[in-house]
Amino acid sequence: MTDTELAAALAATAGRIALEIQRSGLLSGKPMGDAADKAVNQFLVHAIRQARPDDGLLSEESKDTEERLGKERVWIIDPIDGTREYSEARSDWAIHVALAVGGEPALGAVGLPGIDLVLRSDRPKPLAAAEERPRLVVSRTRPAKEAVEVAERIGGELVAMGSAGAKAMAVVRGEAEIYLHTGGQHQWDNCAPVAVALAHGLHASRVDGSPLVYNEADSWMPDLLICRPEWAGRVLAEVAALSA
Repeated sequence: MTDTELAAALAATAGRIALEIQRSGLLSGKPMGDAADKAVNQFLVHAIRQARPDDGLLSEESKDTEERLGKERVWIIDPIDGTREYSEARSDWAIHVALAVGGEPALGAVGLPGIDLVLRSDRPKPLAAAEERPRLVVSRTRPAKEAVEVAERIGGELVAMGSAGAKAMAVVRGEAEIYLHTGGQHQWDNCAPVAVALAHGLHASRVDGSPLVYNEADSWMPDLLICRPEWAGRVLAEVAALSA
């Protein structure tokens, strides 16, 4: 099994585990989200350590150690990306399984269990036709100020959505043109989405245009831009103008 096949299989199985917990009726709200985070994390960590014992691992739900820093290959996972949306039984949550090699997002899979879909970096599909008026996906609870201002400058439409993975995959799937985030994330929030987005021919970078680097000692990533390539230059220029 290739690394990407493994990532996709893990994302799919993890999604089924999360849905079983959700549909059992035994828990609801935050306790259900916490239980799913724990169960999915246990499954993913065990499966990766069994299948790729020599690789490093970084997970939102496991204590981080310095061991991964000496590894060339590091799996970066988010068991439930969008726990709030999961807890509310919405569909805009995701499961992230990615492999960073030499700090680059080499491959990944993003599961969208709520719509029974796994997007993967080894099966890219042609981008759908873009809307003339660009759509920017933003947080449904706290849209980034810069994204709102850029949307106004380029005549864009804001589309509120849940998790980071769901927003990034909306661009991959042709439901939006731009995902601009300046509120800060962690490496597990975007490594798998970035790997999938890049494989599908999208632009992905920091908002100053610099590359996204993974397996850093500090898991914090201040900002992110995933968009159709034809919008990258314009959006980066508008963000630079806002900070000038």
